[in-house]
Amino acid sequence: STVGNMMSCASCGVAEADHKLKICTACNLVRYCSVNCQKEHRQQHKQECKRRAAELRDKILFKQPESSHVGDCPISCLPLPLDRNGSAVMSCCSKIICGGCTYANQMREME
Repeated sequence: STVGNMMSCASCGVAEADHKLKICTACNLVRYCSVNCQKEHRQQHKQECKRRAAELRDKILFKQPESSHVGDCPISCLPLPLDRNGSAVMSCCSKIICGGCTYANQMREME
């Protein structure tokens, strides 16, 4: 928990100025002054911790990569691979598309 701008132990309330607090590594939301305080507070914190840890995992898992200097695929809006073998030029419009869109297009043409 926080008091003003100062962090405090989620279990006993001791201020960060008085004691070095360790952060919960699963959710990064709460801090504890000792392992005993962490164990005592576990039942209260368990549900929120699991929810926040899942949010953090999803955020990392579904984060889109930054765009490259090659540009983005105009269909999927994902960055084009630096290796030109992973992309194709569409003859109809001369646009470069990613390998995934090329594959999806080929599958559609086979139907």
